[in-house]
Amino acid sequence: MANKFDTRFPSIDDLRKRAQKKIPKFAFEYLDGGCNEDVNLKRNTSELREVQLRPNYLRKHKGSSLKTKLFGVEYDAPFGIAPVGLQGLMWPNSSEILAKAAFQHNIPFILSTVTTTSIERASELTEGKAWFQLYHPTENKLRDDIIKRAESAECPVLVILCDVPTFGFRPRDIRNGLAMPPKMNLNNILQVFGRPEWALETLKYGQPGFETLKPYMPKGLDLKQLGKFMDQTFSGRLNEEKIKPIRDMWKGKLVLKGVASDYDTEEAIRLGLDGIIVSNHGGRQLDAGESTVKPLTSIAEKYGEQIEVMMDSGIRSGPDVARAMASGAKFTFMGRSFMYGVSALGKRGGNHTISLLKTELQQVMEQICCEKTTDFPNHLIK
Repeated sequence: MANKFDTRFPSIDDLRKRAQKKIPKFAFEYLDGGCNEDVNLKRNTSELREVQLRPNYLRKHKGSSLKTKLFGVEYDAPFGIAPVGLQGLMWPNSSEILAKAAFQHNIPFILSTVTTTSIERASELTEGKAWFQLYHPTENKLRDDIIKRAESAECPVLVILCDVPTFGFRPRDIRNGLAMPPKMNLNNILQVFGRPEWALETLKYGQPGFETLKPYMPKGLDLKQLGKFMDQTFSGRLNEEKIKPIRDMWKGKLVLKGVASDYDTEEAIRLGLDGIIVSNHGGRQLDAGESTVKPLTSIAEKYGEQIEVMMDSGIRSGPDVARAMASGAKFTFMGRSFMYGVSALGKRGGNHTISLLKTELQQVMEQICCEKTTDFPNHLIK
């Protein structure tokens, strides 16, 4: 697909600023914030941007290709759309907008258990190419049913999440009434009146809900009951006893997201997983943790031949993708960058953001004379 983007917004930061003006404050802060004092949120990007690449200008160069193979599938770029919860809160119908754009550009789209489009709808929009990320249910029956639905929807990859044993402490969300149980206060209602386009789109598509979970939710839940339902239904703490049955049941590729240590990487390999995503949940869980690029470098060097090592958290641009791949990632994912794009530009936001990132990354590759994405580590200045 041609990489055409709106030249009024030639960076992710431009989209972020535009998004802040387009959506209510409570929705923007839910998207934009980390946890506690936002230390690790900022460190994710700042430390990634300390990575430097070496150009080889006089080398014979035949051209650069973004095409990248992952799990036997050739994608048109080495990045995909990370799972994001409650996407429809930030921009109505945004999960469908992004799923369609990912399919058109031939990059992966990962659907979250707690976002606002169902497994079946995401599969329909991507012709069975959408990945699915599972929040681990407390009951085996529910776990098995959701996994069977993902299998029936032909999801090629199941992603299980290990970095949410507890929900991060997020002061912005608490002030805005978006903690569990959520509540809509007068201030939030006034913010909605100040964002008429967002309000009209929300009226058009309806109040966002957890579409994948609707078959399991009692009808007529109020917000307090919703919080109780979520607490009772999901347990984010993974261990060997929880992963083994999933590995036995799931015949496709199985990926562990949220890895930040050698120990968890070794466990993933031992339990027969196909890939890991080195991630700290976008800095939304542990403010006192490392930036994602720090463990990535070590993990990729030690285990990159045994398991597919991917990365998300802190990646905001084409050069950031290049830095992550030079540091050892075989593939990368972004969440906020795409949500800024859709929140800023609505239906055009998915295609715009993917095209912008492709254009930026292509320029980096041509500049440093890197022909294939697998060659990025050869350009890393250590």
